[in-house]
Amino acid sequence: MQTTIKITNGVVRMPKWRMNHPVDFEAHDGEHIAIVGANGSGKSLLADILIGRHPLLMNDPIYDFSPSLRPLAADNIRYITFRDCYGGDNDNTYYLQQRWNQQEINEETPTAGSLLEEEFLITGADSAERRKLQQHIYELFGLNGLLDKYIILLSSGELRKYQLAKALFSSPRILIMDNPFIGLDASTRVLLTNLLTVLSQEQGIQLILILSKTDDIPPFITHVVCVEDKNVGKSMPISVYNTIRRPRPAHVLSPEKAQAIADLPYSSADYHADEIVRLRKVSIRYGERTILRNLDWVVKNGECWALSGENGSGKSTLLSLICADNPQGYACDITLFDRPRGTGETIWDIKHHIGYVSPEMHRAYKQDLPCVRIVASGLKDSIGLYARPTEEEYLTCRWWMDIFGIGQLCDRTFLSLSSGEQRLVLLARAFVKDPELLILDEPLHGLDDSNRQLVKDIIEAFCHRHNKTLIMVTHYEEELPPCISHHLHLDKN
Repeated sequence: MQTTIKITNGVVRMPKWRMNHPVDFEAHDGEHIAIVGANGSGKSLLADILIGRHPLLMNDPIYDFSPSLRPLAADNIRYITFRDCYGGDNDNTYYLQQRWNQQEINEETPTAGSLLEEEFLITGADSAERRKLQQHIYELFGLNGLLDKYIILLSSGELRKYQLAKALFSSPRILIMDNPFIGLDASTRVLLTNLLTVLSQEQGIQLILILSKTDDIPPFITHVVCVEDKNVGKSMPISVYNTIRRPRPAHVLSPEKAQAIADLPYSSADYHADEIVRLRKVSIRYGERTILRNLDWVVKNGECWALSGENGSGKSTLLSLICADNPQGYACDITLFDRPRGTGETIWDIKHHIGYVSPEMHRAYKQDLPCVRIVASGLKDSIGLYARPTEEEYLTCRWWMDIFGIGQLCDRTFLSLSSGEQRLVLLARAFVKDPELLILDEPLHGLDDSNRQLVKDIIEAFCHRHNKTLIMVTHYEEELPPCISHHLHLDKN
């Protein structure tokens, strides 16, 4: 049997990127592998070793890409990372409000179509067969309607489709994807599964998926590799893995910690509004595109809302209006905490009462600060930390990090963490000021099964308190906590 990738007794040269034991790994032609494990276990580190990003002390990876005639790993392996879910081609210049700021758009701003066409021409000859594949990918992902859309205006789900299309244009021999289904609506997840199945069968592409959410393992997966505490297990058939797979726990948050959340003191500075959010005939347009049209919506104190809709339907845009991140919000009829927008309150007055986490926020956090300082920035409503917190505030930060099971990460720097650990840090940041309104946009992205349940438990315990309101976005119905009492579905215009 052809061995496409083989690593024997692999030890990374740089100690900071090493596994706890030497890596032994084999992938054979025809196998499609899921790499699974807890957040921070080393799944993405293993992928970096497989593609040669971290050189080994000896025994370099052995590749056999035949029948491909391209000898280099860089020509045969495409790796879509977690950050690619959210990032564009110029991510170094990205900032949190960029997506909603029309002033960023000028004649040099690229569209999704222009960038995809550029990638298409770079990665292969312009032939009728490849054009057919290009159009097939566009149709399956619903990209034809996005080709004239500016890249900075794409939603996180649309960016994921864009990144997948780029990777597939090169017809790689091996395609490695980090959590490929997160950020995609249900219909697109089915389409992606079907597309990958066809590609594996008809194009001879070997698929390796890194999955935190184990019920995302698609039917075409044949083998599973478990990574635990930076130790790489042996590859096993999916049938064997299914017999030993641990069921998702019913609850993770301890009763003692749930009670501690319930017993948190209230602030005398809290608003006690009857209506937390009221939108009247709100419309948002970007050029010829209408994102929201004449939307009326009222969120009352104590309500817990689920916000749903397919990719690009305007969910994150709607939340950006509430959080005062969208400049168009000041031209809309919006009332927050019983106060009409534009009647004297500042952005910071609004943000002080809102806890917020989103894909855009995760993308914007590129500062390699100690994690306790990232959490503390939630007290100051800033991306960086520009004012020194008091010792009492630091104690509060550490308390919330302990609630989210990441107390041991206080002094670790943010960019040294796995994507799932980063998401937990940003969640602690959203809760740290005990906000009256929680806005959680895809909060469970990249979390393993245990941490997904832990976060659901924390949300549930938090929202049982007085004067707490929740708006939550997710494409997975099972991720919604039991406290959800209302639903708003947005249709794509």
